[in-house]
Amino acid sequence: MSYSKEIMLVKVAFEKGGIGTIHKHPHLQISYIASGVFEITINNETKTLKEGDVYFVPSDVLHGAVCMEDGVLIDVFNPMREDFIQP
Repeated sequence: MSYSKEIMLVKVAFEKGGIGTIHKHPHLQISYIASGVFEITINNETKTLKEGDVYFVPSDVLHGAVCMEDGVLIDVFNPMREDFIQP
């Protein structure tokens, strides 16, 4: 959606059953659930979150998502995710 070297805002749409595979990265991450229902796992703890909920992922902590109902996540990363930029 928008970014600078220090921060990035990303919109990610999921269909029911979609999986954000467990992974980690050095970036801080804050995510807002714009719509839908997700099972969010952070550091082996899983919670069911829905529209309007927010979660935080510290640097280098394993995390992932499973979409339980079609939905959209708005992710903020610090610093920006260079791997998300297409050449």
